Amino acid sequence: MRLPGPLPSLGSIALLVVLVVVLVTGGGGDGAGDDSPDSGGGPGESVTARVDRVVDGDTIEVLLDGAEEDVRYIGVDTPESVKPGTPVECYGMAASHFNERLVGGRTVRLVFDAERRDSYGRLLAYVYLGDRFVNAELVRRGYATTLTIAPNDSHATLFDRLAQEAGRAGRGLWGACGS
Repeated sequence: MRLPGPLPSLGSIALLVVLVVVLVTGGGGDGAGDDSPDSGGGPGESVTARVDRVVDGDTIEVLLDGAEEDVRYIGVDTPESVKPGTPVECYGMAASHFNERLVGGRTVRLVFDAERRDSYGRLLAYVYLGDRFVNAELVRRGYATTLTIAPNDSHATLFDRLAQEAGRAGRGLWGACGS
């Protein structure tokens, strides 16, 4: 018994299978062209963004892909200066002003660690201005203490060392606030 019409070749079937796999998996690409903050890349992936506003000493608002995003610096904590219902803490305004002078209106590179967002929806990033590591600079100059929250702890050892040095030297909040 003969089936009506020509039978598809093995090559045609293989091509059809490949096309179906590509369509089902979204193209099978590695996302190299997708530099959005939620593209799912691993630690160390980075994007550049323009700082639209400095919120305080450890938080900025950036313009990223046409949208405003709040970015919380990973691994550091500056004294409060704008938190509703919380008094301005010692050295909080100084930390905010330093951060403004350093990155305000500039283009920065945001480097991500294991978790990209916190419970408030803010991006979590290590921030670089050229070769300057902003998070580390805040700690080194005594504008910030360390705040290690796993799994975003790639630079915790560096930040701890810088905080100890700043404390011993009495720099920034370590000398001004009796910490």
